[in-house]
Amino acid sequence: MGLFTEARAKQLGAYIVETGATVRQAAQKFAVSKSTVHVDVTRRLRTLDPDLYDRVRQVLDENKRERHLRGGLATKRKFASTDC
Repeated sequence: MGLFTEARAKQLGAYIVETGATVRQAAQKFAVSKSTVHVDVTRRLRTLDPDLYDRVRQVLDENKRERHLRGGLATKRKFASTDC
């Protein structure tokens, strides 16, 4: 694992913890794929910084519990803005 990869994993983890961002939002912010974010914060971060990994895991678990709510709101906004 290169230094750039390690640094990116830590930056992604810190960003997710600080902002409560989803994997998709973090991927967009850092211009990487969702898969890259997921691998960095779930696999690489576990060995690099276990404390940060635990905090990221809490945010990701919370986002997963709430995703059905965000999806419902997105659908509501979609249909509210169209002429049906």
